[in-house]
Amino acid sequence: MASVVGLLEEREPAARQRVESLREAADRIKAELAEAETDWERWVIARERVDQVLSAPRGQEMAVVPADKPSERAGRAPVRAAVAGSVVPVGRDGLDATAPAPD
Repeated sequence: MASVVGLLEEREPAARQRVESLREAADRIKAELAEAETDWERWVIARERVDQVLSAPRGQEMAVVPADKPSERAGRAPVRAAVAGSVVPVGRDGLDATAPAPD
């Protein structure tokens, strides 16, 4: 007949293996959770940014950042910042920067 200690020693490796397997699964799930949380946070930030842009008063334009060199802008129409709620025409040949809606 086997001793009590011997029976416990037989079952211990299986219990240890199960714990290690569950720890590995938990680590994988934690990594997936961290990735999913980051993705979710980015979606929340994107929605908040869009809400900010769309809730800005009409006609309030964002500042236009000038080109580094004036020669890069020579001969081109001035670039205006986007206006919330403005309608942009569908692009087609011959359509330049002055074509979007005047508002």
